[in-house]
Amino acid sequence: MTQAPVPAQHARPSHLPLLTRFLKSTELDTRMLGLVGALLLIWIAFHVLSGGLFLTPRNLWNLSVQSSSVAIMATGMVLVIVTRNIDLSIGSMLGFIGMIMGVTQADLLPKLLGFEHPATWVLTLAVGLVLGVILGAFQGFVIAYLGIPSFIVTLGGLLVWRGAAWWVTSGQTVAPLDSTFKLMGGGPEGSIGATWSWVVGLVVCVAAVLLLAHGRAQRKKFHFPLRPMTAEVFLGGVACALVLAAVAIVNAYPRPIGSVRRYAEANHIALPEGGLFISHGIAIPVLIAIGVGVAMSFLSTRTRFGRYVYAIGGNPEAAELAGVNTRWVIMKIFMLMGLLAAIGGAVSIARLNAATNSEGTLAELLVIAASVIGGTSLAGGVGTVAGAMLGAVLMQSLQSGMVLLGVDTPLQNIVVGAVLVVAVWLDTVYRRRAQ
Repeated sequence: MTQAPVPAQHARPSHLPLLTRFLKSTELDTRMLGLVGALLLIWIAFHVLSGGLFLTPRNLWNLSVQSSSVAIMATGMVLVIVTRNIDLSIGSMLGFIGMIMGVTQADLLPKLLGFEHPATWVLTLAVGLVLGVILGAFQGFVIAYLGIPSFIVTLGGLLVWRGAAWWVTSGQTVAPLDSTFKLMGGGPEGSIGATWSWVVGLVVCVAAVLLLAHGRAQRKKFHFPLRPMTAEVFLGGVACALVLAAVAIVNAYPRPIGSVRRYAEANHIALPEGGLFISHGIAIPVLIAIGVGVAMSFLSTRTRFGRYVYAIGGNPEAAELAGVNTRWVIMKIFMLMGLLAAIGGAVSIARLNAATNSEGTLAELLVIAASVIGGTSLAGGVGTVAGAMLGAVLMQSLQSGMVLLGVDTPLQNIVVGAVLVVAVWLDTVYRRRAQ
């Protein structure tokens, strides 16, 4: 008597293809893997087309700094889009808040405290954060409690805050900024150096291993299925390898000669004949972006507020019937978005050492595109902070690569717009197949 064949949908794990078994054992998100693969292909293509200029420590370090502001704001845009809303005002809000912070530290505080006072950068940042929360609360109130669609409210905000940024100084650029505040923008002095970069890298590796161990312990506690130990080791090893490789790359980028000379003079070091190699290390804006990403990931996945956000995105009516104060949650999301715009604005003007009324122009396009490319569905209910941050790196990689190739700005905008449309189309196809 012959044994009946096992149906495909009930096939044993050993009968599945090798790649399928690997993905099942590691529980890796296939969409995230696809995004990583697309990013690697873009990097390799630009490296070849630019004659070997793209995948260099200098360009990758600059890419990480340039991606920071967009990545910070994309972490909040995920929550906005998950709840089936949109924020078109984020770029203009960044420009307005950045201009206010510029005037505060270059004009107002020097009259009270003097120039380069140790408290200047703290007070300036506090003013920006408070203003960001107020602007976000205003827009969130109009959307949640007055019932005006977010598209209309934030479209109006795009025009209002851009005009307000010009009105603050009548279009004049505010520069230079406080030297301590400027460190948030990166640069030779706005980096933590080689030693501390290795320390940060090792701490992240230990944290990754501890998170995997904690997750396994929690699964055992509640009798959930466990990943194979080989999969756990693989995930921990790959995470640590990527982190340490990134640290090695940023440490391979030396400070410019002028910065090295100033450092040597300040520390009474005689410059050797062949010069002195001092690494940039991890830039401060990158650390800020990573910190924001970790905080936002925790907020969205480990708190009641995060659960409410995804419940509203999945089914707003059901969430409200379940007792969720949907209007208050949506208002808090836009308050959070304003806060992140202030942080992104601080990083942006600090990097340029100036506040201009055009700062943040079209940033809303990059932020929304980063979120959608990172897997956030415009239909709501689906999206991850990590995916949005990876999407920000991808969007900035496109811009950086096109700059290296000498592509004109109008054509760059065409490419970015096309990528956004393709990303939304792919999301639509993915959701249809998942149904």
